[in-house]
Amino acid sequence: MGGAVLASATAVSGGTVEAESRSFITSDGARLHYLEAGPSGARTVLFVPGWTMPAWIFERQIDALSDRFHVLALDPRGQGESEVTRFGYTHERRGRDIGELIQHAARDRVVLVGWSLGVLDSLAWVAEAGDARIAGLVLIDNSIGEAPAPRPASAARRSAGPRPEPTPDQRRAMRSAFVSNMFAHDPGAEYRRRLTDQTLRMTVEDERRLLAYDAPREYWRAAVHSTDRPVLYVVRPRWREQGENLVRTHADASMVVFEDAGHALFVDEADRFNALLVDFLDHRVAGTVH
Repeated sequence: MGGAVLASATAVSGGTVEAESRSFITSDGARLHYLEAGPSGARTVLFVPGWTMPAWIFERQIDALSDRFHVLALDPRGQGESEVTRFGYTHERRGRDIGELIQHAARDRVVLVGWSLGVLDSLAWVAEAGDARIAGLVLIDNSIGEAPAPRPASAARRSAGPRPEPTPDQRRAMRSAFVSNMFAHDPGAEYRRRLTDQTLRMTVEDERRLLAYDAPREYWRAAVHSTDRPVLYVVRPRWREQGENLVRTHADASMVVFEDAGHALFVDEADRFNALLVDFLDHRVAGTVH
């Protein structure tokens, strides 16, 4: 696995949360950053953010959980404060990064919470390594390979050919709009600016690699169904039918739909999401940690 934790931790603040800022070296030589809070001997909850997003987007969850739980939040490679490597932007490698962080920083099984692309990265690790280090899965607002499949891109988009490289100003404008559209309730201009700055670290080419994982939809469904650990699927209405099929076919899965939230539903409705997560930890995950 990767190398030891680097240097000593320093305090990181975002909103009311205070976590420790740590780094470790992966088995392929990347320096990855993560946040850590809460008692080290408690049950571990690991958050994995979405495409280009930093770990601190989970600051409300870290703040709410760290009095009782050992909380980790990963900056995937190229994101947040992690190294922008020139390699490793595949689902297999990014899933392995999650596993190596667990090996370094968690004593027992973890509850793995993936959001958006973090859902796929988390499932990629389960597909490769199995569920020996998992106590439960929380999958937030992405497809998990269940029916029905998302609608394909339009014929016009498919035939348009390679997209031209945007100018820096165009790229920032597009990313700023992307960030704004993640929320149903505006978190404020400063929050959006800070988030936009963090999402522009990796190259356009590597960003596009992350949006085109070369795995069939069946791969993700098989990963979810490969474990009998409890699964909580938290989504907007667009994924409701996939969730209904998951609940029908998985032995220990449940779904909660956030009708009026944006893609970053755990920011839009943080109190509701946090209460849901704590209930999952206290009542569904109990007995699966050791």
